[in-house]
Amino acid sequence: MRKVVLDTETTGLDPAQGHRIIEIGALEIVNRQVTGRSFHVYLNPDREIDAGAIAVHGLTNEFLADKPRFPDVVDDLLAFVEAAELVIHNAPFDMGFLNAELRMLSRPKLESQCVGVQDTLKMAKDLHPGQKNNLDALCRRYEVDNSGRTYHGALLDAQLLAEVYLAMTRGQESLGIETISHNAGSSRKLKAGLALRVLTPSEEELGAHADYLAALSKESGGALNW
Repeated sequence: MRKVVLDTETTGLDPAQGHRIIEIGALEIVNRQVTGRSFHVYLNPDREIDAGAIAVHGLTNEFLADKPRFPDVVDDLLAFVEAAELVIHNAPFDMGFLNAELRMLSRPKLESQCVGVQDTLKMAKDLHPGQKNNLDALCRRYEVDNSGRTYHGALLDAQLLAEVYLAMTRGQESLGIETISHNAGSSRKLKAGLALRVLTPSEEELGAHADYLAALSKESGGALNW
């Protein structure tokens, strides 16, 4: 399934108080591979940015003064996420802001443009209850290099989240392992370049193994459970 990892930066914490989106970053994953396709825009919010928000992302009204507004980019955004599953850290926050922007344009909710939303914060809390599960903590836990993250940034955070998400879901989804049909004595090849050699026991080894199991069964009085 095609997935789009997405993040936003905003003027504040609550769209109900008139806060707006000022940056959107998204990138594409297909078959558990980051394809290189991305969507990234800065936006003029037509309002002041809270000082606390500037301290987090470093974006100022002066920097955003000549940037496009959400209506200018909405069609490109919707085309990028169409028919994809969204992957977002703390999804209710970003989806709340995106849907508030769409509502002002009398557009349908973003959920109607995609095939679902995965909240990696919820996933992380289920996997690691009682631990810190913000993006920096997850980068440390899954050994994702976030040394360049001086400020929050939508595209950078989407890139980090993509790596974290792939690490978090390893074993839950296809690992990208290619198994080649084999008989005894053939190899099973992995994409990582490893080869597992399958060894066939000799008749002598099979007989010794059978004798060993019989002895175990006798000693246990036939109470073994295999």
